[in-house]
Amino acid sequence: MRVFFLSKKPCYLKAAGLPLGTVDGFERTAELDPADNVLLEFLRPGCHPLVCTFSEEFLFAPPADVSLYFTGKGVAVVVERFQPTDTAMRPLAQERLGDLLCTLYKQGGVQLSIQSPADFHIVDLGEEFEQAKIFSAGENILLKAPSAFCILSREGTVLTQSEGTVSEREPHIIAEIPFHDSLGHTARCTYIGGRLADCSIRTSHAPTAVTYALALFETVLIGGDPLPYLSEELAGKASALGEYLGDFRSVALGDTPEEVGLVYEMRPHVFEVRTFRVTLREDGKISNIHPDE
Repeated sequence: MRVFFLSKKPCYLKAAGLPLGTVDGFERTAELDPADNVLLEFLRPGCHPLVCTFSEEFLFAPPADVSLYFTGKGVAVVVERFQPTDTAMRPLAQERLGDLLCTLYKQGGVQLSIQSPADFHIVDLGEEFEQAKIFSAGENILLKAPSAFCILSREGTVLTQSEGTVSEREPHIIAEIPFHDSLGHTARCTYIGGRLADCSIRTSHAPTAVTYALALFETVLIGGDPLPYLSEELAGKASALGEYLGDFRSVALGDTPEEVGLVYEMRPHVFEVRTFRVTLREDGKISNIHPDE
């Protein structure tokens, strides 16, 4: 089986004790048979080694810090995170909000403690909140980081957590959330009581000839109107396109402008990338969409 290794943070990979080199955002490939139970070691300074066995069991249920993406070419093994070896507590921020004492600290991972006269709660957070500031948000708590935010209840329940930038805190929280797609889509979202109350989608630029098909699927993914991309033959089926494509989670550019990979979740941490092919007319409109068997 063709295996593509990637990691969100640079690390060093060994397979069966043999060095395969550095793994990061650029894939490193190998041919592995799950029947051989090859030992994989992902090594990063300051972190515990991530050790797993490439087997049928691994392909069905990988560790929580690993995601698998099955494609027609093989499987991509993506290391999402490492666990740091340093577990000493390091305070990051602290604010008193009424009768609550909120302390953001790092002890292995980033955590928030919420202490009231009657209760004490600890909330696990991602590394993106290491530089967060703590604010009150009505009856709730707002963590505002440079590229993420989190709204929590007094009891530590996460009401909303997202990538994005908070632009306004009063009278309601307003955040700009990027989609990181080919059209530069962003969502301007308003949260009331910690819950999404309103959202509008903005587009920063038009698709190119290379990204036209990609832009169509990205538009369907965010619930936009696909009609401008479709020919007269498909225009009448625009409303059914979402049901036809199913519940995909993200979109990836294929090997050609006519091919697009849609990512579907199969199980926790396990995804399937299905290739769809489109027919592009000379005027740029899409006249056919079908799975690439």
